[in-house]
Amino acid sequence: MAQQAAPVGTMIGDRIRVPRTRIRVGVSRRDITPPVGIRAKNWGPADWERSEGVHRPFALTALALIGDDGRPRLLLAVDGTWWRRVADEQGVRGAILDGLGLEPDQLMLSLSHTHAGAVLCAADAHLSGGELIPGYLEALAAAGIAAGREALDGAEPGLIEWAQGRCALAADRELVLDGRALVGFNPAGDADDTVVIGRISVGGRVRATLVNYACHPTTLAWQSREVSPDYVGAMREIVESATDAPCLFVQGASGELAPREQYTGDVSVADRHGRSLGHAVLAALDALPAPGDEVTLDGVVESGAPLAIWAGRPAEADGSASGTTTSVDLPLRDLPTLDELAEEWKDIDPRSREERLGRARNLREGYIDGPTVRHPVWAWRVGDAVLLGHPGEAYSRLQRTLRARFPGVPIVVMNLTNGPGFVYLPTREAYDRGAYQAWQTPLAPGALDLLEEHASRVVAELLGR
Repeated sequence: MAQQAAPVGTMIGDRIRVPRTRIRVGVSRRDITPPVGIRAKNWGPADWERSEGVHRPFALTALALIGDDGRPRLLLAVDGTWWRRVADEQGVRGAILDGLGLEPDQLMLSLSHTHAGAVLCAADAHLSGGELIPGYLEALAAAGIAAGREALDGAEPGLIEWAQGRCALAADRELVLDGRALVGFNPAGDADDTVVIGRISVGGRVRATLVNYACHPTTLAWQSREVSPDYVGAMREIVESATDAPCLFVQGASGELAPREQYTGDVSVADRHGRSLGHAVLAALDALPAPGDEVTLDGVVESGAPLAIWAGRPAEADGSASGTTTSVDLPLRDLPTLDELAEEWKDIDPRSREERLGRARNLREGYIDGPTVRHPVWAWRVGDAVLLGHPGEAYSRLQRTLRARFPGVPIVVMNLTNGPGFVYLPTREAYDRGAYQAWQTPLAPGALDLLEEHASRVVAELLGR
């Protein structure tokens, strides 16, 4: 199917209204590149455990938002893998909250989900390279505090103007081959190609770009021994070179989405993927009028044909802000014991078996404490837009559903944000296929449906609908 350019605004009378937010904004960044030698074994087939180099630097970028309610809100976009234990996520986020004097509803810490980063699990400190993990987690918290404080203290009146682009990088990764469900490019599958972009400006000058896209950063796998932000690194370089301002990336609802070409050790492939997304972002940004303007019908000039003249004119922007932290009860499926899993996986190679068992063990610590689990959701309204984050790995239907139910509203949907609850939320069809995401998650079929309905109610309430 041919891709169509996304609209940059809504036609209202004689003007094209760009969704925008007038708000105090602050931006700050810290380098969080993991030290060489840290444990970076994120794949079962890996026959190595310590990183041996760095492909591209890792970044923690803070975006402070202070609307007309006067309540500061802080988004931390972090190049990182995923939390393997509730205790580690709570330790890092809790230290940042304490260090900045914020309440839990005021902070969203969102991981990019690179699969070529440091292991974020202090319980692995006894393993090769693991001795560097506790110190790295402390450094993450310190970077979050320092960048957050700088962003909050430096916040000044600005604008966020929202655009939507398209990028063909993401593809469906649920391939069925000879009756077996695999995790890899499915040429017959459909993929959400939406990129949501926020251009953040102060006094007419771009201060930052917020990019929300759903695609697993799984380009680089066990063959690469360098830590890497995957495609996010090259994307960031492309956008920052063009805008001369920091770029924040937040992972969308990408449970079933990944690049077509992945599981490689060739870093040039990750860079190529990043350029693809970066150019899509720039194309959408270039379709926006100048900061603070909206395109307005300025008159008609008679020529060989009557010419409609459109020009940029200053526009008003909404400065309202609100937020909420809620949770939804999600059902659990009947879970096999760890012994039963070990027996089920006894015939696969030992390294992969231990990786699977370790993930299953970590999922049971701190998240599951009854017949259902309380899955948290954070949501902020900032002017015309809504930012919604949760800690799971929802399928892209979550973001498609929200955007369809609230047309014209920029909705930033973020997986892997805050915690606890680092679990897949697949569609019912994925369970029927026996997809990896379905048998790996402790959640029962229907959990995604419940999250969608809950998130829809939360967004409706924030928008006053």
